[in-house]
Amino acid sequence: MRTRRLRLTSLALSAVSLLAVSLAGCSNGSGSGDRNVSLRMTVWSNDKSQTALFDSIAADYRKTHPDIASITFDYIPIDNYTTALTTQIAGSNPPDMAWVLERDAPDFVSSGALTDLTPTLKKAAGYQYDDLAPAATKLWKQGGDLYAYPFSTSPFGMFYNKDLLARAGVTKTPDQLVADHQWTWQNAEKMAAQVAAHTDKQGLVIRDWDYKTWIQLAGMWRGWGADAWSADGKTCQFDSPQMQQAMTFLHDAIFTDKALPGPGETADFFAGESALTITQISRATLLASHPFNWGIVPLPAGPAGASQVIGQAGIGVMTKGSHKQQAADFLAYFTDAANSAKLARYFPPARNSQLTTATLAKANPMFTPQQLQSVVIDGIKTGSVLPSHQNSAKIANLVQNALDPMWKSGANVGSVLAGVCKAIAPALTQ
Repeated sequence: MRTRRLRLTSLALSAVSLLAVSLAGCSNGSGSGDRNVSLRMTVWSNDKSQTALFDSIAADYRKTHPDIASITFDYIPIDNYTTALTTQIAGSNPPDMAWVLERDAPDFVSSGALTDLTPTLKKAAGYQYDDLAPAATKLWKQGGDLYAYPFSTSPFGMFYNKDLLARAGVTKTPDQLVADHQWTWQNAEKMAAQVAAHTDKQGLVIRDWDYKTWIQLAGMWRGWGADAWSADGKTCQFDSPQMQQAMTFLHDAIFTDKALPGPGETADFFAGESALTITQISRATLLASHPFNWGIVPLPAGPAGASQVIGQAGIGVMTKGSHKQQAADFLAYFTDAANSAKLARYFPPARNSQLTTATLAKANPMFTPQQLQSVVIDGIKTGSVLPSHQNSAKIANLVQNALDPMWKSGANVGSVLAGVCKAIAPALTQ
Protein backbone atom coordinates (compact mmCIF):
# COMPACT_ATOMS: atom_id res chain seq x y z
CA MET A 1 0.00 0.00 0.00
CA ARG A 2 1.49 3.37 -1.00
CA THR A 3 1.98 5.61 2.04
CA ARG A 4 -0.22 8.70 1.92
CA ARG A 5 -0.71 11.62 4.23
CA LEU A 6 -3.63 10.95 6.55
CA ARG A 7 -5.86 13.87 7.37
CA LEU A 8 -8.61 14.09 9.96
CA THR A 9 -12.01 14.37 8.33
CA SER A 10 -15.65 14.23 9.34
CA LEU A 11 -16.56 10.87 7.85
CA ALA A 12 -18.83 10.35 10.82
CA LEU A 13 -18.93 12.84 13.63
CA SER A 14 -18.47 10.36 16.45
CA ALA A 15 -16.08 7.96 14.70
CA VAL A 16 -13.68 10.08 12.71
CA SER A 17 -10.99 10.49 15.35
CA LEU A 18 -10.86 6.78 15.99
CA LEU A 19 -10.82 6.14 12.25
CA ALA A 20 -7.80 8.34 11.62
CA VAL A 21 -5.88 6.80 14.51
CA SER A 22 -6.68 3.25 13.44
CA LEU A 23 -5.71 3.96 9.83
CA ALA A 24 -2.38 5.37 10.92
CA GLY A 25 -1.55 2.03 12.44
CA CYS A 26 -2.99 -0.24 9.77
CA SER A 27 -0.96 -3.10 8.39
CA ASN A 28 0.37 -3.03 4.85
CA GLY A 29 -0.13 -6.75 4.45
CA SER A 30 -2.49 -7.78 1.69
CA GLY A 31 -3.29 -11.23 3.02
CA SER A 32 -2.74 -12.50 -0.53
CA GLY A 33 -1.53 -15.89 0.67
CA ASP A 34 -4.54 -16.58 2.87
CA ARG A 35 -6.99 -19.41 2.30
CA ASN A 36 -10.63 -19.77 3.39
CA VAL A 37 -11.04 -16.02 2.98
CA SER A 38 -14.41 -14.45 3.77
CA LEU A 39 -15.06 -11.11 2.09
CA ARG A 40 -17.70 -8.61 3.13
CA MET A 41 -19.04 -5.56 1.30
CA THR A 42 -21.32 -3.02 2.95
CA VAL A 43 -24.23 -1.80 0.78
CA TRP A 44 -27.34 0.31 1.31
CA SER A 45 -29.62 -1.68 -0.97
CA ASN A 46 -31.82 -4.50 0.29
CA ASP A 47 -33.77 -4.74 -2.96
CA LYS A 48 -34.13 -8.49 -3.48
CA SER A 49 -33.57 -8.36 -7.22
CA GLN A 50 -30.39 -6.33 -6.75
CA THR A 51 -28.98 -8.47 -3.96
CA ALA A 52 -29.77 -11.63 -5.97
CA LEU A 53 -27.64 -10.24 -8.80
CA PHE A 54 -24.79 -9.45 -6.41
CA ASP A 55 -24.95 -12.97 -5.00
CA SER A 56 -24.91 -14.54 -8.47
CA ILE A 57 -21.81 -12.57 -9.49
CA ALA A 58 -20.10 -13.56 -6.25
CA ALA A 59 -21.03 -17.23 -6.75
CA ASP A 60 -19.56 -17.23 -10.25
CA TYR A 61 -16.35 -15.67 -8.94
CA ARG A 62 -15.94 -18.28 -6.21
CA LYS A 63 -16.09 -21.09 -8.78
CA THR A 64 -12.64 -20.09 -10.03
CA HIS A 65 -11.26 -18.80 -6.73
CA PRO A 66 -11.16 -21.66 -4.21
CA ASP A 67 -9.38 -19.45 -1.66
CA ILE A 68 -12.59 -17.41 -1.25
CA ALA A 69 -14.85 -19.21 1.20
CA SER A 70 -17.66 -16.64 1.11
CA ILE A 71 -18.63 -13.20 -0.16
CA THR A 72 -21.42 -11.42 1.69
CA PHE A 73 -23.21 -8.14 1.09
CA ASP A 74 -23.96 -6.44 4.39
CA TYR A 75 -27.00 -4.16 4.28
CA ILE A 76 -26.90 -0.89 6.24
CA PRO A 77 -29.90 1.49 5.96
CA ILE A 78 -29.07 4.61 3.98
CA ASP A 79 -30.24 6.94 6.76
CA ASN A 80 -27.23 6.12 8.95
CA TYR A 81 -25.03 4.40 6.41
CA THR A 82 -21.91 6.56 6.60
CA THR A 83 -21.96 6.77 10.38
CA ALA A 84 -22.35 3.00 10.72
CA LEU A 85 -19.66 2.32 8.11
CA THR A 86 -17.07 4.61 9.64
CA THR A 87 -17.81 3.19 13.09
CA GLN A 88 -17.03 -0.28 11.71
CA ILE A 89 -13.82 0.99 10.10
CA ALA A 90 -12.69 2.69 13.29
CA GLY A 91 -13.53 -0.38 15.39
CA SER A 92 -12.58 -4.02 15.17
CA ASN A 93 -15.00 -5.02 12.41
CA PRO A 94 -14.02 -3.21 9.20
CA PRO A 95 -15.58 -4.42 5.93
CA ASP A 96 -13.30 -5.50 3.12
CA MET A 97 -15.21 -3.36 0.62
CA ALA A 98 -17.84 -0.67 0.90
CA TRP A 99 -20.19 1.44 -1.16
CA VAL A 100 -19.44 5.12 -0.65
CA LEU A 101 -21.83 8.01 -1.30
CA GLU A 102 -20.67 10.79 -3.63
CA ARG A 103 -21.13 13.35 -0.86
CA ASP A 104 -18.56 11.47 1.24
CA ALA A 105 -16.06 10.87 -1.57
CA PRO A 106 -13.70 13.76 -0.67
CA ASP A 107 -13.42 12.50 2.90
CA PHE A 108 -12.89 8.85 2.03
CA VAL A 109 -10.46 9.50 -0.82
CA SER A 110 -8.30 11.97 1.08
CA SER A 111 -8.29 10.30 4.50
CA GLY A 112 -6.43 7.10 3.63
CA ALA A 113 -9.50 4.95 4.27
CA LEU A 114 -9.37 3.47 0.74
CA THR A 115 -6.65 1.56 -1.11
CA ASP A 116 -5.42 2.47 -4.58
CA LEU A 117 -7.28 0.27 -7.07
CA THR A 118 -5.37 1.41 -10.15
CA PRO A 119 -2.71 -1.35 -10.31
CA THR A 120 -5.24 -4.16 -9.77
CA LEU A 121 -7.78 -2.87 -12.28
CA LYS A 122 -5.17 -2.15 -14.95
CA LYS A 123 -3.64 -5.61 -14.76
CA ALA A 124 -6.95 -7.53 -14.56
CA ALA A 125 -7.41 -9.58 -17.72
CA GLY A 126 -9.88 -7.96 -20.10
CA TYR A 127 -10.79 -5.20 -17.65
CA GLN A 128 -10.44 -2.37 -20.19
CA TYR A 129 -9.46 0.28 -17.65
CA ASP A 130 -9.26 2.97 -20.33
CA ASP A 131 -12.96 2.44 -21.04
CA LEU A 132 -13.86 4.15 -17.75
CA ALA A 133 -15.25 7.62 -18.41
CA PRO A 134 -13.00 10.37 -16.98
CA ALA A 135 -16.02 12.40 -15.88
CA ALA A 136 -17.32 9.42 -13.89
CA THR A 137 -14.01 8.66 -12.16
CA LYS A 138 -13.00 12.26 -11.38
CA LEU A 139 -14.56 12.38 -7.92
CA TRP A 140 -12.84 9.14 -6.88
CA LYS A 141 -9.30 10.00 -7.94
CA GLN A 142 -6.36 11.56 -6.17
CA GLY A 143 -3.04 12.19 -7.84
CA GLY A 144 -4.22 10.29 -10.90
CA ASP A 145 -4.92 7.12 -8.90
CA LEU A 146 -8.40 5.61 -8.54
CA TYR A 147 -9.52 4.89 -4.97
CA ALA A 148 -13.08 3.75 -5.66
CA TYR A 149 -14.85 2.44 -8.74
CA PRO A 150 -17.96 4.52 -9.64
CA PHE A 151 -20.31 1.58 -10.01
CA SER A 152 -23.35 3.83 -10.27
CA THR A 153 -23.46 7.10 -12.17
CA SER A 154 -27.18 7.70 -12.13
CA PRO A 155 -28.98 10.88 -13.26
CA PHE A 156 -32.18 11.90 -11.55
CA GLY A 157 -35.35 11.95 -13.61
CA MET A 158 -39.00 12.83 -13.11
CA PHE A 159 -41.34 9.83 -13.03
CA TYR A 160 -45.01 10.61 -13.61
CA ASN A 161 -48.30 8.77 -13.17
CA LYS A 162 -50.26 9.14 -16.42
CA ASP A 163 -53.50 7.84 -14.89
CA LEU A 164 -53.44 10.26 -11.98
CA LEU A 165 -52.63 13.24 -14.20
CA ALA A 166 -55.58 12.36 -16.43
CA ARG A 167 -57.88 12.04 -13.42
CA ALA A 168 -56.86 15.55 -12.31
CA GLY A 169 -57.68 16.95 -15.75
CA VAL A 170 -54.08 17.67 -16.79
CA THR A 171 -54.18 18.04 -20.57
CA LYS A 172 -50.47 17.84 -21.40
CA THR A 173 -48.21 15.17 -19.96
CA PRO A 174 -44.55 15.89 -19.14
CA ASP A 175 -43.54 14.07 -22.33
CA GLN A 176 -45.73 16.39 -24.38
CA LEU A 177 -44.31 19.43 -22.61
CA VAL A 178 -40.78 18.18 -23.34
CA ALA A 179 -41.69 17.86 -27.02
CA ASP A 180 -43.11 21.40 -26.98
CA HIS A 181 -40.01 22.78 -25.18
CA GLN A 182 -42.25 23.77 -22.27
CA TRP A 183 -41.01 21.33 -19.61
CA THR A 184 -40.20 23.87 -16.90
CA TRP A 185 -40.30 23.88 -13.12
CA GLN A 186 -43.15 26.35 -13.26
CA ASN A 187 -45.24 24.02 -15.43
CA ALA A 188 -44.33 20.97 -13.36
CA GLU A 189 -45.38 22.82 -10.21
CA LYS A 190 -48.71 23.87 -11.74
CA MET A 191 -49.34 20.27 -12.76
CA ALA A 192 -48.57 19.02 -9.25
CA ALA A 193 -50.80 21.67 -7.66
CA GLN A 194 -53.66 20.71 -9.98
CA VAL A 195 -53.42 17.07 -8.92
CA ALA A 196 -53.40 18.03 -5.23
CA ALA A 197 -56.41 20.31 -5.72
CA HIS A 198 -58.56 17.92 -7.77
CA THR A 199 -57.77 14.49 -6.32
CA ASP A 200 -57.13 12.93 -2.94
CA LYS A 201 -53.48 12.38 -3.91
CA GLN A 202 -50.32 14.46 -3.65
CA GLY A 203 -48.63 16.31 -6.50
CA LEU A 204 -44.82 16.17 -6.48
CA VAL A 205 -42.59 14.18 -4.13
CA ILE A 206 -38.83 14.77 -4.04
CA ARG A 207 -37.96 11.26 -2.98
CA ASP A 208 -35.59 10.77 -0.02
CA TRP A 209 -35.73 14.45 0.92
CA ASP A 210 -38.45 14.39 3.62
CA TYR A 211 -37.38 17.84 4.86
CA LYS A 212 -34.09 16.38 6.09
CA THR A 213 -31.76 15.23 3.32
CA TRP A 214 -31.43 18.69 1.79
CA ILE A 215 -28.87 17.54 -0.80
CA GLN A 216 -31.77 15.99 -2.76
CA LEU A 217 -32.99 19.53 -3.50
CA ALA A 218 -30.03 20.13 -5.82
CA GLY A 219 -32.06 18.70 -8.68
CA MET A 220 -34.41 21.63 -8.26
CA TRP A 221 -32.22 24.60 -7.31
CA ARG A 222 -29.63 24.05 -10.08
CA GLY A 223 -32.37 24.98 -12.55
CA TRP A 224 -31.96 28.49 -11.12
CA GLY A 225 -28.17 28.34 -11.45
CA ALA A 226 -27.84 27.94 -7.69
CA ASP A 227 -25.55 25.65 -5.72
CA ALA A 228 -24.59 24.96 -2.13
CA TRP A 229 -21.03 26.33 -2.36
CA SER A 230 -18.50 27.58 -4.86
CA ALA A 231 -16.60 25.21 -7.16
CA ASP A 232 -13.55 25.28 -4.87
CA GLY A 233 -15.80 24.47 -1.89
CA LYS A 234 -14.63 27.47 0.13
CA THR A 235 -17.55 29.89 -0.21
CA CYS A 236 -21.15 29.30 0.86
CA GLN A 237 -23.69 30.07 -1.86
CA PHE A 238 -26.92 29.37 0.00
CA ASP A 239 -27.37 33.13 0.36
CA SER A 240 -26.98 33.86 -3.37
CA PRO A 241 -29.83 35.56 -5.27
CA GLN A 242 -30.24 32.42 -7.38
CA MET A 243 -30.67 30.19 -4.34
CA GLN A 244 -33.10 32.65 -2.75
CA GLN A 245 -35.23 32.60 -5.92
CA ALA A 246 -35.16 28.80 -6.09
CA MET A 247 -36.02 28.28 -2.44
CA THR A 248 -38.75 30.92 -2.56
CA PHE A 249 -40.27 29.00 -5.48
CA LEU A 250 -40.09 25.77 -3.46
CA HIS A 251 -41.53 27.39 -0.33
CA ASP A 252 -44.48 28.83 -2.26
CA ALA A 253 -45.05 25.47 -3.98
CA ILE A 254 -45.30 23.78 -0.58
CA PHE A 255 -47.20 26.27 1.54
CA THR A 256 -49.22 28.32 -0.98
CA ASP A 257 -50.01 25.97 -3.88
CA LYS A 258 -49.83 22.69 -1.91
CA ALA A 259 -47.98 21.15 -4.86
CA LEU A 260 -45.72 19.13 -2.54
CA PRO A 261 -46.57 17.28 0.69
CA GLY A 262 -46.02 19.49 3.71
CA PRO A 263 -43.77 18.68 6.68
CA GLY A 264 -44.92 15.48 8.35
CA GLU A 265 -46.91 14.34 5.29
CA THR A 266 -45.80 11.33 3.27
CA ALA A 267 -46.72 10.00 -0.16
CA ASP A 268 -45.22 7.13 -2.12
CA PHE A 269 -45.31 7.69 -5.87
CA PHE A 270 -44.71 4.01 -6.53
CA ALA A 271 -47.79 3.11 -4.53
CA GLY A 272 -49.87 5.54 -6.59
CA GLU A 273 -49.99 8.23 -3.90
CA SER A 274 -48.52 11.11 -5.91
CA ALA A 275 -48.46 12.20 -9.54
CA LEU A 276 -44.77 13.04 -9.86
CA THR A 277 -41.54 12.10 -8.18
CA ILE A 278 -37.85 12.91 -8.61
CA THR A 279 -35.59 9.90 -8.22
CA GLN A 280 -33.22 7.60 -10.14
CA ILE A 281 -34.02 4.84 -12.62
CA SER A 282 -33.13 2.04 -10.20
CA ARG A 283 -36.44 2.76 -8.46
CA ALA A 284 -38.33 1.55 -11.52
CA THR A 285 -38.22 -2.01 -10.16
CA LEU A 286 -41.02 -0.86 -7.86
CA LEU A 287 -43.21 -0.52 -10.97
CA ALA A 288 -42.60 -4.05 -12.25
CA SER A 289 -46.16 -5.10 -11.42
CA HIS A 290 -47.51 -2.25 -13.60
CA PRO A 291 -49.70 -0.63 -10.90
CA PHE A 292 -50.47 2.28 -13.25
CA ASN A 293 -49.37 3.80 -16.55
CA TRP A 294 -46.21 5.81 -16.08
CA GLY A 295 -43.49 7.72 -17.87
CA ILE A 296 -40.16 9.36 -17.10
CA VAL A 297 -38.57 12.56 -18.39
CA PRO A 298 -35.45 14.61 -17.54
CA LEU A 299 -35.62 17.19 -14.78
CA PRO A 300 -37.47 20.38 -15.79
CA ALA A 301 -35.73 23.56 -16.86
CA GLY A 302 -35.54 26.55 -14.56
CA PRO A 303 -34.82 30.23 -15.29
CA ALA A 304 -31.16 29.30 -15.87
CA GLY A 305 -32.11 26.48 -18.25
CA ALA A 306 -32.17 22.71 -17.97
CA SER A 307 -29.75 21.31 -15.41
CA GLN A 308 -29.47 17.59 -14.86
CA VAL A 309 -28.13 16.17 -11.60
CA ILE A 310 -26.28 12.91 -11.06
CA GLY A 311 -26.15 10.73 -7.99
CA GLN A 312 -22.97 8.68 -7.83
CA ALA A 313 -21.66 5.88 -5.67
CA GLY A 314 -18.28 4.20 -5.58
CA ILE A 315 -16.99 0.85 -4.34
CA GLY A 316 -13.74 0.99 -2.43
CA VAL A 317 -11.43 -1.47 -0.67
CA MET A 318 -10.74 -0.57 2.94
CA THR A 319 -7.09 -0.07 3.93
CA LYS A 320 -7.90 -1.54 7.32
CA GLY A 321 -9.37 -4.72 5.85
CA SER A 322 -7.63 -8.03 6.42
CA HIS A 323 -7.76 -9.19 2.79
CA LYS A 324 -7.08 -6.13 0.67
CA GLN A 325 -5.69 -7.87 -2.40
CA GLN A 326 -8.43 -10.50 -2.52
CA ALA A 327 -11.00 -7.74 -2.09
CA ALA A 328 -9.44 -5.69 -4.91
CA ASP A 329 -9.33 -8.76 -7.16
CA PHE A 330 -13.02 -9.46 -6.55
CA LEU A 331 -13.88 -5.81 -7.12
CA ALA A 332 -12.10 -6.03 -10.50
CA TYR A 333 -14.31 -9.00 -11.39
CA PHE A 334 -17.47 -7.42 -9.99
CA THR A 335 -16.96 -4.32 -12.15
CA ASP A 336 -15.45 -5.77 -15.33
CA ALA A 337 -17.15 -5.17 -18.67
CA ALA A 338 -19.40 -8.23 -18.49
CA ASN A 339 -20.62 -7.66 -14.94
CA SER A 340 -20.88 -3.90 -15.44
CA ALA A 341 -23.39 -4.66 -18.21
CA LYS A 342 -25.41 -6.81 -15.80
CA LEU A 343 -25.32 -4.18 -13.06
CA ALA A 344 -26.47 -1.56 -15.57
CA ARG A 345 -30.02 -2.77 -14.98
CA TYR A 346 -29.95 -0.80 -11.73
CA PHE A 347 -26.75 1.23 -11.80
CA PRO A 348 -25.82 3.18 -14.97
CA PRO A 349 -22.24 2.22 -15.85
CA ALA A 350 -19.07 4.29 -15.88
CA ARG A 351 -17.90 2.68 -19.13
CA ASN A 352 -18.02 4.72 -22.32
CA SER A 353 -18.67 1.62 -24.43
CA GLN A 354 -21.80 0.79 -22.43
CA LEU A 355 -23.41 4.21 -22.49
CA THR A 356 -25.52 3.37 -25.53
CA THR A 357 -29.25 2.83 -25.84
CA ALA A 358 -28.64 -0.70 -27.19
CA THR A 359 -26.56 -1.75 -24.17
CA LEU A 360 -28.77 -0.06 -21.60
CA ALA A 361 -31.98 -1.38 -23.19
CA LYS A 362 -30.82 -4.97 -22.70
CA ALA A 363 -30.36 -4.34 -18.99
CA ASN A 364 -33.39 -2.05 -18.58
CA PRO A 365 -36.34 -3.48 -20.53
CA MET A 366 -38.80 -1.35 -18.56
CA PHE A 367 -37.58 1.79 -20.34
CA THR A 368 -37.85 2.83 -23.96
CA PRO A 369 -34.67 3.71 -25.88
CA GLN A 370 -35.84 7.34 -25.96
CA GLN A 371 -36.18 7.42 -22.16
CA LEU A 372 -32.74 5.86 -21.69
CA GLN A 373 -31.22 8.36 -24.11
CA SER A 374 -32.84 11.50 -22.68
CA VAL A 375 -32.72 10.68 -18.98
CA VAL A 376 -29.65 8.46 -18.58
CA ILE A 377 -27.19 8.96 -21.43
CA ASP A 378 -27.81 12.67 -21.97
CA GLY A 379 -28.03 13.17 -18.20
CA ILE A 380 -24.61 11.62 -17.66
CA LYS A 381 -23.10 13.66 -20.50
CA THR A 382 -24.52 17.01 -19.41
CA GLY A 383 -25.27 16.60 -15.70
CA SER A 384 -23.25 17.40 -12.60
CA VAL A 385 -22.83 15.31 -9.47
CA LEU A 386 -24.68 16.10 -6.25
CA PRO A 387 -22.77 18.45 -3.91
CA SER A 388 -19.84 16.89 -2.06
CA HIS A 389 -17.33 18.30 0.39
CA GLN A 390 -14.77 17.33 2.95
CA ASN A 391 -16.28 17.32 6.44
CA SER A 392 -19.47 16.14 4.70
CA ALA A 393 -21.21 14.70 7.75
CA LYS A 394 -20.64 17.82 9.82
CA ILE A 395 -21.68 20.16 7.03
CA ALA A 396 -24.80 18.11 6.25
CA ASN A 397 -25.97 18.36 9.85
CA LEU A 398 -25.24 22.09 10.01
CA VAL A 399 -27.21 22.75 6.82
CA GLN A 400 -30.13 20.60 7.92
CA ASN A 401 -30.41 22.36 11.28
CA ALA A 402 -30.07 25.82 9.74
CA LEU A 403 -32.75 25.05 7.13
CA ASP A 404 -35.30 23.82 9.68
CA PRO A 405 -36.92 27.30 10.14
CA MET A 406 -37.63 27.34 6.41
CA TRP A 407 -40.24 24.61 6.60
CA LYS A 408 -43.15 26.57 7.97
CA SER A 409 -45.64 28.98 6.48
CA GLY A 410 -44.47 32.59 6.54
CA ALA A 411 -40.78 31.78 6.86
CA ASN A 412 -38.32 34.50 5.86
CA VAL A 413 -36.48 32.65 3.11
CA GLY A 414 -33.64 35.15 2.76
CA SER A 415 -32.99 35.23 6.50
CA VAL A 416 -32.96 31.45 6.75
CA LEU A 417 -30.50 31.10 3.87
CA ALA A 418 -28.21 33.73 5.36
CA GLY A 419 -28.28 31.67 8.54
CA VAL A 420 -27.19 28.59 6.63
CA CYS A 421 -24.09 30.37 5.38
CA LYS A 422 -23.31 31.68 8.85
CA ALA A 423 -23.55 28.14 10.18
CA ILE A 424 -21.41 26.38 7.60
CA ALA A 425 -18.84 29.00 6.57
CA PRO A 426 -16.25 27.92 9.18
CA ALA A 427 -16.63 24.25 8.23
CA LEU A 428 -16.08 24.94 4.52
CA THR A 429 -12.54 26.14 5.12
CA GLN A 430 -11.41 23.61 7.74
